[in-house]
Amino acid sequence: MIRYLLLLLFLPALAFSQQDHKLEKGLQEIITGFQGDVGIYVSNLKTGRYAAINADSVFPTASIIKIPILVGVFDKIEKGELQYHQPLVYRDSIKYGGAGLMQFFKDSTVTELSVLVALMMSYSDNTTSLWNQALAGGGQRINELMQQYGLQVTRVNSRTPGREQMREVYGWGMTTPREMAELLVKIRQGAIISENASSRMYRLMTHGYYDEGGLSQIPPYIQAAHKSGSVDASRSEVILVHAPHGEYVFYAGTKNNKDQRWTNENEAEQLIRKIAAYLWDYFEHPQKKKKKA
Repeated sequence: MIRYLLLLLFLPALAFSQQDHKLEKGLQEIITGFQGDVGIYVSNLKTGRYAAINADSVFPTASIIKIPILVGVFDKIEKGELQYHQPLVYRDSIKYGGAGLMQFFKDSTVTELSVLVALMMSYSDNTTSLWNQALAGGGQRINELMQQYGLQVTRVNSRTPGREQMREVYGWGMTTPREMAELLVKIRQGAIISENASSRMYRLMTHGYYDEGGLSQIPPYIQAAHKSGSVDASRSEVILVHAPHGEYVFYAGTKNNKDQRWTNENEAEQLIRKIAAYLWDYFEHPQKKKKKA
């Protein structure tokens, strides 16, 4: 009788245990030997099963912070403080190097907000991203929104008063693999700002120019929303895949990387591609895993 009662006591916990240990084992084998720190979070949106390796550790976002910035802009649009097609004028005083196209625009070029967000998400444009951050009310306002949506770690550090020390450690922004993946899922589900705002944000994230990382391992006829981020010692990517057998999301983050080359042969870049390929096969072609077993 006591044994029966104990079984009843633990049944709820067992029923809601959705951690995919087999998937975690496979991912652990892939990352073994990597010269740096790795964090991974994977969630199958259809089954609810997930895998987590250092999923709550803090990683630099690099350009992935542009997803929270996008949320900040659409919060302003939703409130009527900005308009999606609002005319704007580019001034070369805001030019910022690195990725992107707007740094090459002529001073006084007439543009609009929709162009800024499109360039930010498609080409990871740094100049428009910093402009969008300012239009969104700055890093502090964006961080308040992240807190509002339950993200305890994901924050903008750059040009945000009081976060100078965090910027020294993590750069432009910081997050965890679990949080950023969950933010993308919430956008997919229409739960950020509003259903209409989420739809527009999600659409913007399905037109990425930089598709030679993890995204390259997803068949080109499969829609996926994604954002990557790269600095010398950190390469990361978040992708939500509309796979035929069920959507899944994953965040693969790296930091303290020994290999800091800016080539496709970079160890972290290769690792992310391996992870993306493994996940596609795991969810879409499970028979391959059975043959290898």
